[in-house]
This record gives sequence, C-alpha cells and structure tokens, in this order.
Amino acid sequence: MITLFNIRPRALNVGNDIIALGLRAFVKEAFGDMVNLISLPATAKYEAHAKAGLDAATIYEINQYGHGVIVGGGNLYENGELQFDQNALAALDAPLMLFSLSMGRIYGRLDRLVRRTNAMPDDRVRALNEKALVSFARCGATHDYLKGLGITKAALGGCPTLFLDELADRLPDIPEPSRGQVLLSIRNPALMSIPLDARSRVREDICAIVDLLVARGWGQPRLLCHDYRDIEFAASFNGLEFIYADDAATFLTLLRSARLNVTYRLHSALPCFAFGTPCVKISYDERALSLMETAGYGDWNIDMVKTPHVAAAVADRLDRLSALPAIRAAAQPRWAALRGSMRAGFADFAAAVHTYRDHGEGSVPFHAPRS
Repeated sequence: MITLFNIRPRALNVGNDIIALGLRAFVKEAFGDMVNLISLPATAKYEAHAKAGLDAATIYEINQYGHGVIVGGGNLYENGELQFDQNALAALDAPLMLFSLSMGRIYGRLDRLVRRTNAMPDDRVRALNEKALVSFARCGATHDYLKGLGITKAALGGCPTLFLDELADRLPDIPEPSRGQVLLSIRNPALMSIPLDARSRVREDICAIVDLLVARGWGQPRLLCHDYRDIEFAASFNGLEFIYADDAATFLTLLRSARLNVTYRLHSALPCFAFGTPCVKISYDERALSLMETAGYGDWNIDMVKTPHVAAAVADRLDRLSALPAIRAAAQPRWAALRGSMRAGFADFAAAVHTYRDHGEGSVPFHAPRS
C-alpha cells in the first residue's frame, strides 16, 4: 500500500474540505488503487493537535513510513499558515508536491492591492519549491509571483473544485424542501481583509441584494455560511434564515440543487460553475479576482472594492443570467488545459512515489507540466 501525507488547511472553513474532495479525486486517478491518505493540519493554530505542518516530528514520521507528501490545496502562501521547519525540510526523503497553493494580495486603505502582513516570506516559499518535485499555483497571480521569484518548475493548475461535477453522482440527496433554494453566500466582514469603508458597506450591500432578489421574484434568499464565524453575522439579519453545513458533501448538494447563488465566497462560486448552477460572484481580494480570471469568468466577476454600487452590479448579472451557459462553454478549453496540467503533474508525482517506495530514492527526474 502507498501511504501519502496531506498537509492542508483543516479548520473553520468548509471550503478547505471541498478542495480536499477535489484533491482526493486526482489522487485516486493517479494511483489507480487505494492509498492511505493521512491528513494533517497545516497549522496547529486552530486546534490542539500534536502534529501539524512540516515540522521536525511530522517529517520524521513521513520518512519512517510515508511514501510521499502533498501540501495543499489552499491559500497557504498568502496567509502564512503552513508551519514548517526549514532545517527539517532538508531532511525530507519522500517526494513532495505543492498542490493548488495561492499567494494573493489584499486591498489596502487606498484601494490598491498590497501584500498581506502575514504572507509567507519569499525565502520560505523558495525553500518549499526547491524541495518540491511538483508545484502547482492555483491562479495566474500566484503563478506570476512564483516566476518572479525565479521558480521555473511551478505550473498553473487552477483549483480542483472546478472539476467537482465529476463527483456529482456520489453526493447525498437532500429533502425536497431544501432543493431549488436561492442562496446568498456570505462572509463575516470582520474577517474580510478590506479597507474599513468597504467593510462598513457589506451589510448595506447584502440588504440591497436581498431587496433586489425579492423585487425580481426570486424570493427571500437564505444566507449560506461557510465558517461558523459567519453565523453571528448571519444571525444579525432579522427575518433572514441562514444555513450552516459543515460537511463538504451536504454543502455541495445544496449548491448543486440551488436555483441561484449570489456569493462573496470563492468556494461556493467554483462548484456552482462546475455544476452549472446560476451564480453571481462578488470578490474582494486578488486571490478571488485572479482565480475567477484563470477560470474564464473574469468579466462576470464583481470587484466589490472597485464597484460603487454592488447591488446594481448584481442586478446587471441577473439580467444576463442566460449568458452563463455560453461563458461556461467558452471556458471549457481553459479548464481542460488546467486539468491536463494537474493530471500530468500527478502522474509524475505517482511515478516518483512508486520509485521511492520500491527503491528508496527520493530524487527522480521531473518534467514540469507546461502551463
């Protein structure tokens, strides 16, 4: 049996588990058999966990009985929440894959994109990539950043949630009353890294979007929470119901069966695009802006910080919902290229893992997939 370690974001946000579902599909395809996939948190910050990240103890265990390690997916470059011991990393024997990682900037108070204060330092990003056999950037902005650091092996892979329609037949059923809902996927503005004036407008914008949906005949939406920290904000809207689904399968079923999803959250938008669910995306940082562009939906996206009247922009997208199937169809060649790049990278990673298992050789030739 092959034993792989997956070091990934584990806490708070159901989006992390949705990414993990997409990752498992690529692992299954690449290895063609059952593998032991040991999932550990990228940081111990959110839970009392004895082992996390690529620290000395984790790397020791990987070298003892692991055959490979995958870091990601998630925004671990940009939020600095991958704890790792750079000295211990040099001792890692098993092949390393960096999967669907992002480095995105945020809007500063002058409405210009600036580096996050907690971003992973450039030298540590280089160290990870120098050690990795395979490195996938999640979006074009991250790919450009890595190339700017002189990292030539990094390839553009996108996000595995773009391909979740391939798992649709494995999703659970939900009761009839919960099907065909109109959803408004929110984020607590206290958790948004945006200028203070933009943060103060979020509640007003959400109320205006609710009024718009009701006036257009969609009915009153339900607020969809990705993170339990969203619930306090959602509960503060009198007369609006909220939904909190903390398991990925139920969450995806809600999105797949929805009539419409207006969303501030990236990982309810991408599954909707995969399933063909009508969706309007509102973005507030480079991570979302760039990935929407990478996925072929850049012109459909709404930049919340740069848009004076967000509800009016949502109204415009509602007027043009019939254009979504054509946008999705036009994006398919791009999605196919992203999927092909990741498949090639996983095939090379699997070959390296098998070589390491059979011969104890951690360093094998690798040809980075062309972006």
